[in-house]
Amino acid sequence: MNVAIIKYNAGNVQSVLYAMERLGVEAVLTDDWETIQKADKVIFPGQGEASTAMAYLKSRKLDLLIKELKQPFFGICLGLQLLCEYSEENDTPCLGVFPIQVKRFPNLEKVPHIGWNSLENRKSQLLDGLDQQAFAYYVHSFYAELHQQYTIATTRYMLDFSALLHRDNYYAMQAHPEKSSGTGEKILTNFLNL
Repeated sequence: MNVAIIKYNAGNVQSVLYAMERLGVEAVLTDDWETIQKADKVIFPGQGEASTAMAYLKSRKLDLLIKELKQPFFGICLGLQLLCEYSEENDTPCLGVFPIQVKRFPNLEKVPHIGWNSLENRKSQLLDGLDQQAFAYYVHSFYAELHQQYTIATTRYMLDFSALLHRDNYYAMQAHPEKSSGTGEKILTNFLNL
Protein backbone atom coordinates (compact mmCIF):
# COMPACT_ATOMS: atom_id res chain seq x y z
CA MET A 1 0.00 0.00 0.00
CA ASN A 2 1.22 3.46 -0.93
CA VAL A 3 0.55 6.08 1.80
CA ALA A 4 1.47 9.76 1.47
CA ILE A 5 1.72 11.96 4.55
CA ILE A 6 1.37 15.58 3.54
CA LYS A 7 4.30 17.76 4.56
CA TYR A 8 3.20 21.27 5.42
CA ASN A 9 5.54 22.40 8.21
CA ALA A 10 3.23 21.42 11.05
CA GLY A 11 4.45 19.29 13.94
CA ASN A 12 3.53 15.72 14.85
CA VAL A 13 4.69 14.18 11.58
CA GLN A 14 7.25 11.76 13.03
CA SER A 15 4.76 10.11 15.37
CA VAL A 16 2.42 9.46 12.43
CA LEU A 17 5.29 7.92 10.44
CA TYR A 18 6.08 5.69 13.44
CA ALA A 19 2.41 4.69 13.73
CA MET A 20 2.38 3.65 10.08
CA GLU A 21 5.60 1.68 10.65
CA ARG A 22 4.01 -0.15 13.61
CA LEU A 23 1.13 -1.13 11.28
CA GLY A 24 3.59 -2.48 8.71
CA VAL A 25 2.98 0.33 6.23
CA GLU A 26 5.78 2.31 4.63
CA ALA A 27 4.58 5.90 4.32
CA VAL A 28 6.34 8.81 2.64
CA LEU A 29 6.38 12.39 3.94
CA THR A 30 5.94 14.69 0.94
CA ASP A 31 4.63 17.94 -0.49
CA ASP A 32 5.10 16.69 -4.06
CA TRP A 33 1.89 16.82 -6.13
CA GLU A 34 2.56 13.70 -8.19
CA THR A 35 3.48 11.56 -5.18
CA ILE A 36 0.32 12.64 -3.35
CA GLN A 37 -1.90 12.10 -6.39
CA LYS A 38 -0.56 8.56 -6.91
CA ALA A 39 -0.92 7.50 -3.27
CA ASP A 40 -3.52 4.89 -2.29
CA LYS A 41 -4.22 6.78 0.92
CA VAL A 42 -3.33 10.31 2.09
CA ILE A 43 -2.83 11.43 5.70
CA PHE A 44 -2.91 15.12 6.67
CA PRO A 45 -1.51 15.34 10.23
CA GLY A 46 -0.45 18.27 12.31
CA GLN A 47 0.06 20.22 15.46
CA GLY A 48 0.64 23.89 15.00
CA GLU A 49 -0.98 27.17 14.05
CA ALA A 50 -3.65 27.50 11.37
CA SER A 51 -2.54 30.58 9.42
CA THR A 52 1.12 29.47 9.12
CA ALA A 53 0.08 26.00 7.98
CA MET A 54 -2.38 27.43 5.43
CA ALA A 55 0.30 29.80 4.10
CA TYR A 56 2.61 26.83 3.46
CA LEU A 57 -0.17 24.86 1.74
CA LYS A 58 -0.90 27.83 -0.52
CA SER A 59 2.78 28.40 -1.30
CA ARG A 60 2.96 24.84 -2.70
CA LYS A 61 -0.60 25.01 -4.16
CA LEU A 62 -1.47 22.06 -1.93
CA ASP A 63 -4.68 23.87 -0.97
CA LEU A 64 -5.88 23.27 -4.55
CA LEU A 65 -4.61 19.70 -4.74
CA ILE A 66 -6.19 18.54 -1.47
CA LYS A 67 -9.69 19.52 -2.63
CA GLU A 68 -9.27 17.50 -5.86
CA LEU A 69 -8.12 14.20 -4.35
CA LYS A 70 -10.35 11.14 -4.79
CA GLN A 71 -8.57 8.52 -2.66
CA PRO A 72 -9.32 8.04 1.08
CA PHE A 73 -7.96 11.11 2.92
CA PHE A 74 -7.50 11.40 6.70
CA GLY A 75 -6.95 14.71 8.52
CA ILE A 76 -5.59 14.61 12.08
CA CYS A 77 -5.89 17.42 14.70
CA LEU A 78 -4.80 20.59 12.87
CA GLY A 79 -5.41 18.57 9.71
CA LEU A 80 -9.10 18.28 10.69
CA GLN A 81 -9.32 21.99 11.48
CA LEU A 82 -7.76 23.05 8.17
CA LEU A 83 -10.27 20.91 6.27
CA CYS A 84 -13.00 23.12 7.72
CA GLU A 85 -14.16 26.43 6.25
CA TYR A 86 -12.71 28.91 8.72
CA SER A 87 -10.66 28.98 11.93
CA GLU A 88 -10.80 31.65 14.62
CA GLU A 89 -7.07 30.99 15.11
CA ASN A 90 -5.57 34.17 13.62
CA ASP A 91 -8.74 34.70 11.53
CA THR A 92 -7.81 32.02 9.00
CA PRO A 93 -9.83 30.99 5.93
CA CYS A 94 -9.23 27.25 5.51
CA LEU A 95 -9.86 24.60 2.84
CA GLY A 96 -13.65 24.41 3.05
CA VAL A 97 -14.01 20.65 2.53
CA PHE A 98 -16.34 20.71 5.55
CA PRO A 99 -18.68 23.73 5.83
CA ILE A 100 -17.82 24.06 9.53
CA GLN A 101 -16.35 26.80 11.72
CA VAL A 102 -13.40 26.14 14.03
CA LYS A 103 -13.75 28.04 17.32
CA ARG A 104 -11.52 28.67 20.32
CA PHE A 105 -12.56 26.98 23.56
CA PRO A 106 -14.02 29.49 26.04
CA ASN A 107 -11.70 30.27 28.96
CA LEU A 108 -13.96 28.49 31.46
CA GLU A 109 -11.56 25.64 32.13
CA LYS A 110 -7.98 24.83 31.28
CA VAL A 111 -7.08 25.46 27.62
CA PRO A 112 -5.61 23.70 25.73
CA HIS A 113 -7.71 20.58 26.20
CA ILE A 114 -5.13 17.87 26.92
CA GLY A 115 -5.99 14.32 27.81
CA TRP A 116 -8.14 11.28 27.15
CA ASN A 117 -11.80 11.56 26.21
CA SER A 118 -14.42 9.11 25.01
CA LEU A 119 -15.85 9.06 21.48
CA GLU A 120 -19.64 9.45 21.60
CA ASN A 121 -22.52 9.36 19.08
CA ARG A 122 -20.51 7.18 16.73
CA LYS A 123 -21.69 6.53 13.18
CA SER A 124 -18.72 5.52 11.07
CA GLN A 125 -16.96 2.41 9.78
CA LEU A 126 -13.76 4.14 10.92
CA LEU A 127 -14.82 3.23 14.46
CA ASP A 128 -15.75 -0.41 13.79
CA GLY A 129 -14.35 -2.83 16.35
CA LEU A 130 -13.95 -0.26 19.15
CA ASP A 131 -15.57 -1.01 22.48
CA GLN A 132 -17.99 1.47 24.00
CA GLN A 133 -15.37 2.65 26.50
CA ALA A 134 -12.81 3.61 23.83
CA PHE A 135 -10.85 6.78 24.64
CA ALA A 136 -8.69 8.94 22.38
CA TYR A 137 -5.91 11.40 23.24
CA TYR A 138 -6.47 15.13 22.59
CA VAL A 139 -4.22 18.21 22.57
CA HIS A 140 -5.99 21.30 21.17
CA SER A 141 -7.20 24.82 21.94
CA PHE A 142 -9.65 25.05 19.02
CA TYR A 143 -12.53 22.75 18.07
CA ALA A 144 -14.75 22.07 15.06
CA GLU A 145 -18.42 22.79 15.65
CA LEU A 146 -21.01 20.04 15.30
CA HIS A 147 -22.54 19.44 11.88
CA GLN A 148 -25.73 17.43 11.42
CA GLN A 149 -24.49 15.70 8.27
CA TYR A 150 -20.69 15.50 8.58
CA THR A 151 -20.05 14.92 12.31
CA ILE A 152 -19.64 11.15 12.76
CA ALA A 153 -18.53 11.14 16.42
CA THR A 154 -18.49 13.71 19.21
CA THR A 155 -16.46 14.46 22.31
CA ARG A 156 -17.27 16.76 25.23
CA TYR A 157 -14.85 19.22 26.83
CA MET A 158 -16.80 22.21 28.18
CA LEU A 159 -19.10 21.66 25.20
CA ASP A 160 -19.80 19.03 22.56
CA PHE A 161 -17.65 19.25 19.43
CA SER A 162 -16.85 17.17 16.36
CA ALA A 163 -14.45 14.36 17.28
CA LEU A 164 -14.62 12.88 13.76
CA LEU A 165 -15.86 14.22 10.44
CA HIS A 166 -16.64 12.48 7.17
CA ARG A 167 -17.60 13.75 3.72
CA ASP A 168 -17.14 11.66 0.57
CA ASN A 169 -13.51 10.42 0.62
CA TYR A 170 -12.48 12.84 3.40
CA TYR A 171 -12.24 11.69 7.02
CA ALA A 172 -10.83 13.73 9.89
CA MET A 173 -10.19 13.26 13.60
CA GLN A 174 -9.54 15.92 16.24
CA ALA A 175 -7.70 13.55 18.58
CA HIS A 176 -4.33 12.01 17.76
CA PRO A 177 -4.83 8.37 16.72
CA GLU A 178 -1.06 7.89 16.60
CA LYS A 179 -0.96 8.70 20.35
CA SER A 180 -4.21 6.96 21.30
CA SER A 181 -2.90 3.45 22.00
CA GLY A 182 -5.11 0.58 20.83
CA THR A 183 -8.03 2.88 19.99
CA GLY A 184 -5.96 4.95 17.61
CA GLU A 185 -4.30 1.90 16.10
CA LYS A 186 -7.73 0.44 15.31
CA ILE A 187 -8.94 3.70 13.75
CA LEU A 188 -5.81 3.96 11.58
CA THR A 189 -6.18 0.30 10.56
CA ASN A 190 -9.83 0.89 9.63
CA PHE A 191 -8.77 3.90 7.54
CA LEU A 192 -6.06 1.92 5.75
CA ASN A 193 -8.61 -0.82 5.05
CA LEU A 194 -11.16 1.54 3.44
